[in-house]
Amino acid sequence: MSAAVTPLERARTGLDSCVHCGFCLQACPTYLVLEDENDSPRGRLVLMRAVIEGRVAIDDPDVATHLSRCLGCRGCESACPSGVPYGHLLEAAREQLAAIRPLPVVARIILRAFARPAVLRVAFWFGRMVRDTGIAAELSRLPGALGFPFAMLASTAREDARQWTPRAARTRETVATLDGCVMEGLFTGVNRATERVLAANGYSLCSAPDQQCCGALHVHAGDAAMARNLARANIAAFEASGATLVAVNSAGCGAMMKEYGQLLADDAAWRARAAAFSARVREATELLAAAGPRPGAPLSQRITYDAPCHLEHAQQLSAPPLQVLAAIPGLEHTPLDDREQCCGSAGIFNLIEPDVSERVLAAKMRCIAATGAPVVATGNPGCLMQIGAGLVREGRGAVARHPIELLDESYARLEQ
Repeated sequence: MSAAVTPLERARTGLDSCVHCGFCLQACPTYLVLEDENDSPRGRLVLMRAVIEGRVAIDDPDVATHLSRCLGCRGCESACPSGVPYGHLLEAAREQLAAIRPLPVVARIILRAFARPAVLRVAFWFGRMVRDTGIAAELSRLPGALGFPFAMLASTAREDARQWTPRAARTRETVATLDGCVMEGLFTGVNRATERVLAANGYSLCSAPDQQCCGALHVHAGDAAMARNLARANIAAFEASGATLVAVNSAGCGAMMKEYGQLLADDAAWRARAAAFSARVREATELLAAAGPRPGAPLSQRITYDAPCHLEHAQQLSAPPLQVLAAIPGLEHTPLDDREQCCGSAGIFNLIEPDVSERVLAAKMRCIAATGAPVVATGNPGCLMQIGAGLVREGRGAVARHPIELLDESYARLEQ
């Protein structure tokens, strides 16, 4: 990497947009729980500028500490009146940092596994075995960070979904769905539900068999080179599918794939293909909202909805998940205070910064408890597992579910 053109310097225009107004502070979960200006978006932008101007070295331990503590939730972007692209600046800073400072061992192991489908299949097979035998539920009782990963795994357990066959005529675009790593590995039923409800709303489905991890975990951690490799593989796979649109039911993956055009902007051979691909990516609830969606049968359930950060802030989509839930008659929706605040998952953040993650989750769990709702609907695997783990540990029987799971159950009852 040339010292003259670092990732942060390439992104400097975005940094110059910051006027240090402070609107981002109350939108930042780490600032709220740590009460340190250096752990706010504004403080981290000051550090980035100091690195660019040579006043602070990129290998300064404080730079690594404060950049690592950021969840990357991008809530500050929604609050910012100047349009500072904080998420992209953070990724640039972490890419520059990763070039001189190795990632934690746990992070390196996870990222390497997610870039190798064969390894990932074995890992998720083992995870499902630990979950389905009840071992995860037992080990979730271990204190603190020891038991939390097992609580996350236990929360992915699902009763077998009712099988039904969509009968709607195919009147809309051809769609290929992203299987996703965690979604297909631990939330297989949600993927099948997504396929059914899309078909029931007139979409024609096709497969993209050579698809890979979306690369979100890698780019957020600073491994942009691997993220670009994965992006190229996905673009080629979905192009070969012949689909006109790509449906994604994971908020983090959808945000990443919608930004492939920017990720590969400096690659002359791929930039046009990447931009065209990103323009075809849709969040699954976005497609359902465009189709209606058609109403299902009544479900007598009380729910609350938590907005995934990368849906609410990165993709700027607030209404579609609520429209999906509104298509279910009888559903009682209790609004959640601070629904737009991060739950503390943030990809692998909860595994490498467990203390900060737990403090952020605690605030979210207090808001959820105040609703009294037995079901928390949210549309991202990390959020499902993070909130799900919190609910497992509370032991009151509440569960986290994807909004599309609920619509699928409603449609299944309609087809009985």
